[in-house]
Amino acid sequence: MRTITRRHFVITAAAVPLVSACGNGVNSSGAQRIDARVDSALEFMNREVPGAQELSNNAAGVLIMPLITEAGFGFGGSYGRGALRINGVTVDYYSATAGTFGLQIGAQQYAHALFFMTDTALQDFRNSNGWAAGGDVRYALNDRGGMLGVDTNTLTDPVIAIIFGQAGLIVGATLEGTRYARILP
Repeated sequence: MRTITRRHFVITAAAVPLVSACGNGVNSSGAQRIDARVDSALEFMNREVPGAQELSNNAAGVLIMPLITEAGFGFGGSYGRGALRINGVTVDYYSATAGTFGLQIGAQQYAHALFFMTDTALQDFRNSNGWAAGGDVRYALNDRGGMLGVDTNTLTDPVIAIIFGQAGLIVGATLEGTRYARILP
């Protein structure tokens, strides 16, 4: 009787991922919705953030997160979904999540792009099991009369981030501690 119970347990445990995959969005329109939002975000970024197109042209790949929603009241968090594009083609979909604690109150929405400037940085991102943005991400800011603070030295950084389209009541945005995970939309 004991081996039957163990076998039943093993079969049940093995079936859980298969059953949970039924709701993974296969044959849903989730991918088309994300791609449409990514297209709009790219168009907006290239129109409103001078220098962004140059970064795209020089990047090995670009992760576009078209809508991140962040809220906090003491404890906070953010979530969004987007797509990784290589040579203008979507190759994977990702979610971005972050949790925060501290003196904060409010909510905001924004978009961001991660430009992987080297093949190594792109492969590290794609091969990771939950990549987290940290101190190795260089931020490109509109600090020179409307142009991005990007020069030939910046283009050698492995990962460059642009945050754009901010709206809401929290001032500032950072990607520190944001965790990216591959998803099936």
